[in-house]
Amino acid sequence: MKFQLTTAMALALMVTGAQAGMEEAKAFLDAEIGDMSSLDRAAQEAEMQWFIDAAQPFAGMEIKVVSETITTHEYESKVLAPAFTAITGIKLTHDLIGEGDVVEKLQTQMQSGENIYDAYVNDSDLIGTHWRYQQARNLTDWMANAGKDVTNPNLDIDDFIGKSFTTAPDGNLYQLPDQQFANLYWFRKDWFDDETNKAEFKEKYGYDLGVPVTWSAYEDIAEFFTGREIDGKKVFGHMDYGKKDPSLGWRFTDAWLSMAGNGDKGIPNGLPVDEWGIRVDENSRPVGSCVARGGDTNGPASVYAIQKYLDWMSKYAPPAAQGMTFSESGPVPSQGEVAQQMFTYTAFTADFVKEGLPVVNEDGTPKWRFAPSPHGAYWQDGMKLGYQDAGSWTLMKSTPDDRAKAAWLYAQFVTSKTVDVKKSHVGLTFIRQSTLDHQSFTDRAPKLGGLIEFYRSPARLQWSPTGTNVPDYPKLAQLWWQAIGDAASGAKTAQEAMDSLCAEQEKVMERLERAGVQGDIGPKMAEEHDLEWWNNYAKEHGTIAPQLKLENEDPQPETISYDELVKSWQQ
Repeated sequence: MKFQLTTAMALALMVTGAQAGMEEAKAFLDAEIGDMSSLDRAAQEAEMQWFIDAAQPFAGMEIKVVSETITTHEYESKVLAPAFTAITGIKLTHDLIGEGDVVEKLQTQMQSGENIYDAYVNDSDLIGTHWRYQQARNLTDWMANAGKDVTNPNLDIDDFIGKSFTTAPDGNLYQLPDQQFANLYWFRKDWFDDETNKAEFKEKYGYDLGVPVTWSAYEDIAEFFTGREIDGKKVFGHMDYGKKDPSLGWRFTDAWLSMAGNGDKGIPNGLPVDEWGIRVDENSRPVGSCVARGGDTNGPASVYAIQKYLDWMSKYAPPAAQGMTFSESGPVPSQGEVAQQMFTYTAFTADFVKEGLPVVNEDGTPKWRFAPSPHGAYWQDGMKLGYQDAGSWTLMKSTPDDRAKAAWLYAQFVTSKTVDVKKSHVGLTFIRQSTLDHQSFTDRAPKLGGLIEFYRSPARLQWSPTGTNVPDYPKLAQLWWQAIGDAASGAKTAQEAMDSLCAEQEKVMERLERAGVQGDIGPKMAEEHDLEWWNNYAKEHGTIAPQLKLENEDPQPETISYDELVKSWQQ
């Protein structure tokens, strides 16, 4: 399959860009899309005609949008943005910068009112921020009113698999998903299927080597493989990263605590206590993060989660992992010396399927597989089990209407049914059900290690981004890497680190409450009580968090055959 725009095509689009119209659209469809679309050619051309007509009032306008640098957005910036310009006459610049820089630019625009970018692809993790500050356009209202003339009648919001992530408690959509990826369990299926390994594991642990369902099984498997010699190399049973760096924060806010069993049941996020350990009241007002205010950030489940992270890193991961960041650690499993990884972002899939890698067979099929992550001792059915990143288009109210309209056209173009199948083959970051259902992904699935099977399964509903309990994501997220970094370096115990983190989160909430900037949906801090009081309160109200410390944090290990797991999804 051809997943890059040809140089000739790019030149053709630039040359003809001045005219803008169906000729340019047809050239783009011929060279770049073909049958890689959920729409047939006639429907593709009809959708392109709609963009051409809707864009006429904005022809010649220079628009700037921004996103983080991942493969999907590189494709948009280098391929889809020039095509959009050629077809519509809107001069679109799609900047690529670091994820932290995107949040910083957005924060600056919110604070200053200056229109830095005409649209942002920022994580839906900011949904609580956008809803409470009311500085982002309410897209439900925008599409029905001010932006109706530039809203594609074929947009089909219900086709977006992540729309619940970008919907606020008021029932309105504030962001439009552009790309999504999950963190999943990753393992060397070839090593797990090896008869010698299976026999030795069964003899040592008394149960079958397979996909771990529980953290206690994951730990046994990590111990079993660490130090074993396979293909002439000493291998490791676990991989992670631990450098005190902003990316260490994502490692934990991206649902590590909920995988352990922190927070309450609820899809897409725990209510009233979410996976950050933040409690809200019946009006969705944050009331606390520490156990003393009914939160769970420093509760037994959270401390257990951090302690397991520390233990596994020191015992079963390559020594270099301790000093690595997110981006440095990401490709390591593909180098062939790691047996499993609890927490693998599927955005790295493209790096794991390249020909010639130690983890890829000669026929291009992977030696590894993705599966749902195992859960910790405090986890209960109905809780979220992992994180899904949903980079989503956001229009700020500080952007002038005409500029917002032109940018909205581009946001819809790059997420349109015409281009989404092709874009998804490039970046493997799925946003539409119609794309997941496309025959081309059925054909490609055997080379993607379970990614398609996961996304087509009901299991994916337990994976979601940060929810609406977090009142100010930019301010609170930066606290995590500093607190966890202290634990990773040994400067603080797991309990001390989480005590410090919840206290710092509450300081921010208290400032927001005093300032009143979020009105009647901003924080309103609760009275303080001890853990037992809040645990009883939860039971009286039919909820769970904060839980009391378990007497046994290493329950009976459980595994499942990968093939049986996939069959259960198909049923």
